[in-house]
Amino acid sequence: MFIDKIQISVKAGAGGNGAVSFRREKYVAKGGPDGGDGGNGGNIIFEIDEGSNTLLAFRYKRKFIAENGENGSGAKRHGKNGADVIIKVPRGTIIRNAENGKIIKDMSDGERFTVCKGGRGGWGNKHFATPTRQIPRFAKDGLPGDAKEIILELKMIADVGLVGLPSAGKSSLLSVVSAARPKIAEYHFTTLEPSLGVVNTGDDRGFVMADIPGLIEGAAEGAGLGHDFLRHIERCRLLLQVVDISGMEGRSPADDFDTISAELESFSEELASRPRIIAANKCDLIDEDTDESLKSLETLADALGYKVIPVSTATRKGIPELLHEIQRMLAELPPITVYESEITEADEAELENAYPEDTVITRDDSGAYVCSGKWLEKLCGRVYFDDRESLMYFQKSLNEGGIIEKLRAAGCSEGDTVKMFDIEFDFVD
Repeated sequence: MFIDKIQISVKAGAGGNGAVSFRREKYVAKGGPDGGDGGNGGNIIFEIDEGSNTLLAFRYKRKFIAENGENGSGAKRHGKNGADVIIKVPRGTIIRNAENGKIIKDMSDGERFTVCKGGRGGWGNKHFATPTRQIPRFAKDGLPGDAKEIILELKMIADVGLVGLPSAGKSSLLSVVSAARPKIAEYHFTTLEPSLGVVNTGDDRGFVMADIPGLIEGAAEGAGLGHDFLRHIERCRLLLQVVDISGMEGRSPADDFDTISAELESFSEELASRPRIIAANKCDLIDEDTDESLKSLETLADALGYKVIPVSTATRKGIPELLHEIQRMLAELPPITVYESEITEADEAELENAYPEDTVITRDDSGAYVCSGKWLEKLCGRVYFDDRESLMYFQKSLNEGGIIEKLRAAGCSEGDTVKMFDIEFDFVD
């Protein structure tokens, strides 16, 4: 089974909590606070797996959670950082935000990419000692790690994409010009997944060719197998359209050419305008000098600026000329497309920043008022509720942030239960 698009959940680890501790040793005066900081949460990191060409590894495992950072402890001991989770994907995988479909990263440059950052560890009470507050009895909790729903989409990286109707001879051509051994048989849809082959032209340059499963009429709208794999052609710098010139399938080669062109244009006008060579396969079964089908195809292709090269995968006729023309055109074409991130600065700011007005208030089955929101979550993580000064800061923040007013507007009154993450208290008006 070939899997080239899948949705997964990723969550970075939360930071560990800072410690509340005081140094107490015999014969040591003025020990003071010595609570250590919490460790940072683990990250979710993507890297390239050069030996893979499918997303099959994600068929049964679709949730990835990094390790939380450990809490700090006394004697200024820092908590252990959480372990990162490394997710390996094939080269050419595009990471998208599942909510809006925007591209986060194109994994084509070989570099590691951190898609979710672990939460920062909380400070221990050693950071909060001042000349007027010498025994701080509070510390900061660690911050939660990033979490995302993402879509992995594989777009194979190849210089040349083979396209054509079923049984046109694409797999046979790939097997002749490279060491790839795709399945070949005399029935339609023999090829069920894309195959890659490295073509050695003898000059230490060469190129990569991809055999895309056969397209049929209506493929761009989801018919047949082609719709699932058209995205793999998007990276190809050059299209090699294979046409069965023999007419053994009872079809006109010119009509076959038009059918594939129409499907490419329906999928993407930019893709349809990509440079193209026409390989008129099975030319050993016709008389090239008199065959009207070949002449009609050449006339049609010439009008569009495409070159037709008669070839035979059975006899290897025309193969050297075809490879020479491919190499010549590739030398003049720009590099393989690498997609830029579509995440803007505004998107990043929205992810990083949190505002009191984003707080949402609902009621649960018990009638309690449940407050949720990123700003509120960060506030709760900064407060040590056993310390009077920290509690006063919490109350002041709720008032200034408009949360108390929001609770009143929602109908909350004296004595009602309010829940904020793992905190629960009675409302006092």
